[in-house]
Amino acid sequence: MRRIFGSASRYATPSPQSDARSLRGQPWIAMQWDCCSVYSRLYRNPAGTAYEGHCPKCARPVSVKIGPAGTDTRFFRAT
Repeated sequence: MRRIFGSASRYATPSPQSDARSLRGQPWIAMQWDCCSVYSRLYRNPAGTAYEGHCPKCARPVSVKIGPAGTDTRFFRAT
């Protein structure tokens, strides 16, 4: 699994504002992939337990858990 950099918390939690956004579309976070120097979005899984995705060039997977502590950070970096 890839290391994720974004904020002090290693978990992402939707805030009340992001719940309102989810009514307008699928929740996502931004990911910068250092492996291939590209950007993509990670979308929340159907169970609502994590944001999951893969590098668009080399297909390396990543999963960012959604936890109770949460973070307001929307942009992350996978190294």
